[in-house]
Amino acid sequence: MARYLLLIQLLCLTVSVHASGVLILGDSISAAYGIEKSAGWVALMDQQLQERCPDYPVINASVSGETTAGGKERLSALLSRHQPDLVVIELGGNDGLRGLSPMAMASNIEQMVTLSREAEADAVLLGMRIPPNYGQQYTALFEQQFRDVAQSSNVPWVPFFLDGVIEQGWVQDDGIHPTIEAQPLLLKAALSVIEPQLPEHCQTRSHQ
Repeated sequence: MARYLLLIQLLCLTVSVHASGVLILGDSISAAYGIEKSAGWVALMDQQLQERCPDYPVINASVSGETTAGGKERLSALLSRHQPDLVVIELGGNDGLRGLSPMAMASNIEQMVTLSREAEADAVLLGMRIPPNYGQQYTALFEQQFRDVAQSSNVPWVPFFLDGVIEQGWVQDDGIHPTIEAQPLLLKAALSVIEPQLPEHCQTRSHQ
């Protein structure tokens, strides 16, 4: 009997080691800058998933001002601590706003995808575009990197995560960050690539 109880305890410990869930590695867009955290798209997704699969946590590791280099440096520790099934990479906007190398950005994203897969997690990419402040050549090169990484790494991606936000005027006074009204639109865009990667019991019927 004692040996049986010990076996059960070991099995439970093994299950608890792998917490699973989805890790959001983003910048201020996913950190809900300028609005209540509970109104951000990540919190909205967490609410939806808690209704469908409460055993599947959403870990928001987004940091305002984060670059792809910063995300890459933080990712290994996050993967070790949370052991997610899925990593959502929403980074690059700050690289573009700072005029950093688009090629270095692409390399950082590729390495984040590799780190995720080495930790037995899938990855998806939320792409970004920037205003033509640094000229059309830089802007086009920046945008091309997301497409190239998505294709070379075979990663599901959204070409422009903020698509429709600016057109609707759902931007804060700083001209950069989405308002509360934009969050459901961001959630819809993110779920278009996230939901097919979720465990079957967490998906809506349209994806089963």
